Amino acid sequence: MTFCKLTRPRRFGLLALFLALSVPALSAQAAPRKPVADTEVLERLPWRAGDTSARELAALHSAMTAAATDPAPAAELAQRYFDLAMARGDPRYVGYAEAVVARFGEPLPASLRSLRGLLRQYRHDFAGALEDFAGALALDPDWAAAHAWRAAIYLVQADYAAAQQECDALRRLGRSTLQGGCAGLLQAYTGQLEAGYRSLQLALATTSDVDKRLWLLTRLGEVAAWRGQTAQAEAHFREALGLGRDDGYLLAAWGDFLLDTGQPAEVIRQLAGWEASDSLLLRLAEAGAALKRPDASRLAQLLDERFAAARLRGDTTHRAEEARYRLRLRGDAAEALRLAGENYRVQREPRDARILLEAAIAARDAASAQVVRDWLHSSGFEDVRLRRLGQQSCTAASPCEVAPAPVRRIA
Repeated sequence: MTFCKLTRPRRFGLLALFLALSVPALSAQAAPRKPVADTEVLERLPWRAGDTSARELAALHSAMTAAATDPAPAAELAQRYFDLAMARGDPRYVGYAEAVVARFGEPLPASLRSLRGLLRQYRHDFAGALEDFAGALALDPDWAAAHAWRAAIYLVQADYAAAQQECDALRRLGRSTLQGGCAGLLQAYTGQLEAGYRSLQLALATTSDVDKRLWLLTRLGEVAAWRGQTAQAEAHFREALGLGRDDGYLLAAWGDFLLDTGQPAEVIRQLAGWEASDSLLLRLAEAGAALKRPDASRLAQLLDERFAAARLRGDTTHRAEEARYRLRLRGDAAEALRLAGENYRVQREPRDARILLEAAIAARDAASAQVVRDWLHSSGFEDVRLRRLGQQSCTAASPCEVAPAPVRRIA
């Protein structure tokens, strides 16, 4: 088996990689598990009308079986499973992808090593994921997806210097769209929202690929919202939705935007039928509570049961979502603060900072919010809402101040 001539999987999470780390794609079902044999049928999954995924997966599985020891068809099948997990908010597909990768022994080729890293980051095993991506790059230094995934992890961890190195690697490889997305997010996170917005716009202009455009439009919507440009943000989100692709992150970001702009009824309309995804169920429950809908308590109870089941499984990938649920739907500031603090030790993106600040304010615990105030100062993140929350997290008993953002210039 040669590693240097492998064909890269058709859609190696391209650009979705910067989404996948942010919102856990939980579902109402049991934890992902690996089938013990190729012939085992775990469950018949529901399909939407006109959905060709079942036929596609069957064809990919047949190709993998026929190829025996060739890792290329296996990598394509595993990648497709992961894509479905992200699109539909169903982590069972991650278990299926893990079973595909597990068919091959060590040493794994670059394609499967990188895929295993992708699956590890899904479970928030960031150290293991970084190790796998480094291993893939040792086998193939031009494996752009490994650089992009490493950048995504470093952004989540707020290690901006390391993320910059991965953006630079993508530039050297001539991957203009990936590099533009990487640079745009890095700029947005480090005190350059306007420059980040321009970089994402330029990256959008380089591609006609639907999946890449969906990702870029989603991020443009978020950055525009951070800049306080509500009309622009809504236009970007609606253009992304108009592409007609299922995408859990897009729907979650869109739901958050609608809630923040006082449009809970639109959340109910847009997310109807997505209760199987806990991240989207959370948005539906918040909207239902805001509207005092009769089914609001049922939705909140569903979330309670799912988070309880996750705790029994030892699943800790959903702490930010549960913190938000505890704070906004149950009014339990102390538990929300505990969960948000645990989450922030692992993930340090703006949404993670926000729930920690909100919980600290509700719990009147200025000290617990200091780590976010420090991040706001060191990163220079410019979102007015977050900086206001940072200031509000200070109390008379514990006086503090969110220092002005330092001036930064990241290429």
